[in-house]
Amino acid sequence: MFRPLEFFIGLRYTRAKRRNHFISFISLVSILGIAVGVTALITVISVMNGFDKELKDRILGMVAHATVEGVDESVREWPEALRRAEANPHVLGAAPYVEREAMLQGERVSGAIVRGVLPDYEPKVSEIDRKMVEGSVDDLKPGSFHIILGRELAMKLGVGVGDFTTVITPEVSTSPVGVQPRFKRFKVSGIFEVGMQEYDGALAVVAMQDAETLYHLDGPTGIRLRLDDMFRAYSVARDLSGQLGQAYRVSDWMQGHSNFFKAIAMEKKVMFLILSLIVAVAAFNLVSTLVMLVTDKQADIAILRTLGQTPRSIMGVFMVQGVLVGTLGIVLGVGFGVLLSLNLSALVHWIERTFHVTFLSADVYYISELPSDLQWSDVGWITLTAFLFCIFATLYPAWRAARIQPAAALRHE
Repeated sequence: MFRPLEFFIGLRYTRAKRRNHFISFISLVSILGIAVGVTALITVISVMNGFDKELKDRILGMVAHATVEGVDESVREWPEALRRAEANPHVLGAAPYVEREAMLQGERVSGAIVRGVLPDYEPKVSEIDRKMVEGSVDDLKPGSFHIILGRELAMKLGVGVGDFTTVITPEVSTSPVGVQPRFKRFKVSGIFEVGMQEYDGALAVVAMQDAETLYHLDGPTGIRLRLDDMFRAYSVARDLSGQLGQAYRVSDWMQGHSNFFKAIAMEKKVMFLILSLIVAVAAFNLVSTLVMLVTDKQADIAILRTLGQTPRSIMGVFMVQGVLVGTLGIVLGVGFGVLLSLNLSALVHWIERTFHVTFLSADVYYISELPSDLQWSDVGWITLTAFLFCIFATLYPAWRAARIQPAAALRHE
């Protein structure tokens, strides 16, 4: 009458009021344990995704996805190289640049990377115009010898907007009084803050023509590219390298930062494995629950066997019950995990305001908020992993129930 029979009996055992309330309590603990484990796993992975995304946005906001550089010191025919690069369907923007090392002197001295840019082109490949704290990129007029500093670099030099800093290059010039280093006095016209020490503490931006004058160059040292998909950088760089010829070399962002992002990806995988153990421990609580249930239902099993139910069918009954309990815990865990991940930032702000605590101080950490990026693919993998744990946890109790002999079980009733 009821098909499938195993599902009907397993569902009936799950809903029925048991004589042994301890078994019911253990089942509730198993459900809550699985729910807590799945919730923690979804939340932690979402936070790691958030940090990964935040770091990529900050780093790639200043780093080009791909770079075309000349084999010589400068790219003399850069307008043609720029035109060919922009002709690629995956290139969203391109901008020439000059980049060299220098020593900057204000009230104090600090080494830095001087990058010469064209204000009209630079917003196509970087977000420096949106990272300005004071001043504007448009202040970098050719011949004005204005300079924009990272916030940390400005603090090292002890200068602010309106002050002057001297840029000293590694190259030297020969004069009647001897060999002297090249230097030029620049006026600080702006300060930017990206949120990464690599740029805030070591990058200075000037007009490209001023950089060419300072370093005695005939053109930019390269062309920076922004792509529609940063993970296509290698293939796009390889295509451009073939088109431009041997006079140019093309590199992508992965060559300079791949180890950093690989480390984050590896950490995410390790955290997934570690937190999966929490789900595994909670899932294996089902073993004790089902073993006690099998012991409690020995008479029922014997009667079912006497009526002709096969050992495989008996095994299916208890597997159904274990999977139902596990599925309930997974559903609760996914619901709470998704809800917590989507509202984590607001929850952290509420806790900080209510209890007057600060989790990520802006004075210490560059990322002062707890980011969360929920990805449904991760939710799917976590759900599948927890479900497999629950299935494995039901195998031994169900196999034990299938081995019960009817005569031996009824003898003690």
